[in-house]
This record gives sequence, C-alpha cells and structure tokens, in this order.
Amino acid sequence: MIPPAERAALQRNLVLSHAGGVGPALAEAETRALMLLLAASLARGASGVRPSVVETLVTCLNRGVHPVVPEQGSVGSSGDLAPLAHVAACLIGEGEAMSDGRRVSAREALQAAGVRPLALETKEGLALLNGTHLMAGLGVLAVLDAGRLARLADVAGAMSLEALMGTNAAFDARIHALRPHPTQQAVAANLRRLTAASGIIESHRDCTRVQDAYSLRCMPQVHGSARAAFDFAGGVLGRELGAVSDNPLVFADDGVVLSGGNFHGEVLGLALDTLAMGLAQLGGISERRIDRLVNPLTNEGLPPFLAPSGGINSGYMIAQYTAAALVGELRTLAHPACVDSIPTSGLQEDYNAMGGGAALKARRAVGVARQVLAIEALLAAQALDLRAPLAPGQGSRAARDAVRRRIPPLTADRYLKADLDAALALAEDGSVVTAAEAAIGSLE
Repeated sequence: MIPPAERAALQRNLVLSHAGGVGPALAEAETRALMLLLAASLARGASGVRPSVVETLVTCLNRGVHPVVPEQGSVGSSGDLAPLAHVAACLIGEGEAMSDGRRVSAREALQAAGVRPLALETKEGLALLNGTHLMAGLGVLAVLDAGRLARLADVAGAMSLEALMGTNAAFDARIHALRPHPTQQAVAANLRRLTAASGIIESHRDCTRVQDAYSLRCMPQVHGSARAAFDFAGGVLGRELGAVSDNPLVFADDGVVLSGGNFHGEVLGLALDTLAMGLAQLGGISERRIDRLVNPLTNEGLPPFLAPSGGINSGYMIAQYTAAALVGELRTLAHPACVDSIPTSGLQEDYNAMGGGAALKARRAVGVARQVLAIEALLAAQALDLRAPLAPGQGSRAARDAVRRRIPPLTADRYLKADLDAALALAEDGSVVTAAEAAIGSLE
C-alpha cells in the first residue's frame, strides 16, 4: 500500500523508470498513431484519469509535439510499457520530442507549443503506460499498406503473365466458384479484367502448352491466401481500435476497480505474425515470376535477362538477385514472434505476447515486399515492351505506361539502382495501380 501523500510521486516514478526503450525512434506517422490510440482508449472512461490527461495528448497531436519513442523494448504484455512510457514522459516534460522538425527536450517542445506539462495524479501514470497502442498503431498502418500491396501484386502479376505468354483461362469464374474463398475469387476477377482483350494472349490462344507454371496459374490461390491473412489481421486490429487495454479498470457505475489482462497483446501478435506471413507469400511468388522474366530457360523467347543485346549488357540480371535476397529476408520476418514468450517482472509476467516485435517485423515486411513487387513491375514493363507489336490487356498496358512515364526502356546497361529506386517510388505512391484502375475501374 502506498500512502496517499506518496501516490503522485509513484505515478511520476513509474513513468520515468519505465521509459527504457532503445533503438531508432518511431516515424512521425507511427508516433501519432500511438498517441491517438492512447487518447481514444483513455477517453472511454474506464482508466480513471482526468479529462485533462486526454486533452493534453490531443493538444500535443494538434500542435505537432511528437515524443521521441524508441521502437524497441515492448514485450507486448502489460501493454507496450516502454514505448508508452516515452509518450507519458513527454507529457510531464521529461525526455525528448520533435518540434518543428527539431529534436529537442520535451519541456522545450511543450513550451513552444503552449502546452503545460502534466502533474500526474493517482492511477494516471499507470494508465498512460498500460495499453496495446504500439502494436495496434503500427499494425493498422501495416494492414493498410498490405491492402495496397495486394492490388499491386495483382497488377504486376497480370503484366508478368502476359509478358511470359501465359493464359488467363485459369482465372475463369467457373473454376473459382467451385472453391469459394472470397479473396481467391476477388484476385481471379482482378486478373480477368486486367488481361481482358489482350493481343498477346490472343496471339497464342491455340498453342500446344497445356498449363502455366504455378507462379502464373495459381495467382488467385496464392494472392488470395495472402489477402485472407490481411483480412484476418485487419479484423483483429479493427476490434482493437475500440478497446480499452488498460489495467486495472475502473467501473464507475458499479463503484468497483477490477484487475484483469486486457493489456495482453497475444491476439495482436498472432494477427501481425499472420500479416507478415501473407506478405512473405506475395513477395515469394513475385520473385518466382521475376526469375521467369529474366531466365532464358523460362521467358518464352525474350532476351536473356531482358537485355536488348547480350554480351556486353547484363540487363536486369542483378534485379532478380536483389529480389531473391529480399525474399530471403521476408521468410525470416515470417517466423512468428507471438509463440516465443520470454518471462519478465520476476515471473509475475510469465507468458508474454512479444507483440511489439511482431509489429516491428510486420512493418519491415511491408517495405521489403513493396520493393519486390516494384522490381516485378519494372521487369514486366520491359518484357511487355519487348513483345511489341503485340499489345497487352488494357489494365496491363496502362500499368506498363505508368512505369514508362518515369523509367525509360532499358536499351543498354545503366546505373541499376536508379531504376530500382524509381520503381519503388511508383509502388509507394500507388501510380501503377492508379493507372490500371483508371483504365478498367477499381480493383477488388
């Protein structure tokens, strides 16, 4: 029992002693997500804090005071204690914050924004520390990005299918009606629309090949399973956005305070690990298509490595190397964190979720998968150019043209990284998908 006269000191000490995160600071968007979810949880009225605590958090958001929050230190149970402690420290004028693009002391940032530091009262320090808001904030951002990548995967895959003289017959709706997974059906529908009226496909409609390789033929099944993983993660995170993950919880109407375990992040760790596995699937099958585009054994008469003239030109050979390296990393990131508990707090916290690590892995996997898909779009555009005068489907053609607006065709070896960086920028800003959708309508 802590005497009443010492309870304010306890709250301050809890914040200072728990602000032990390490590693790089979260990006601004991530910090803002963390702060917003913390404010929303406290505002639901079950944490026993004064309105001024929530109001101070919201004022910092509105006035651009962003605590410097090291990304490492959470085990995902008792909430994200260390990261949230850095947010709480800023609110009481301790630690560091970003203000007008500068890293300054938290007290200086608050003063510049006209925000008075909080003097914490009973329960408030604890309430600021307990919560799943790092896992949820990073997770929601990752789910949104993964959804965009799912559509990019369909577009890049359609481009590769046509460039490799594949058929869209495997996307027939009757096939997928017999295995009615909604995400599989959505991908098949996207691929049918992207490749519709393709002069390339029509040119070999009656060829002797019976079936395409899995990386082409099974895109609905593989891309669809990745989408199912994203949907699962999105559902979990959507529910978490409306949660109170503090402890103990105050039930004012009943006049009771109850201790529980809503801070435990196991469900988020599982969701985020699943998200990372879905991203590894998208990246893995994309790399197999990249290899088929450059490999003279599989690229259906295209120049080896898509080099216009061999001998002195290596073309896009190393782009496939890079994609292979990235997919190797994706497979490592797909290893689950949430089943690998390490006990803490003198065995009181004897089964931890490790959801903070799952969130950081998922965030990293998004970036790696995006680069792989960007490489595929770049190489598929080159291959489609080499199929001229045969024309791809309307969606694939629009996507190829979007690439060409920023990256010229490869006519001789040049500084390869510039092409890869430009392709990544196209993936990041959504230009390729936007162009395809402008031509054929919104993708599922």
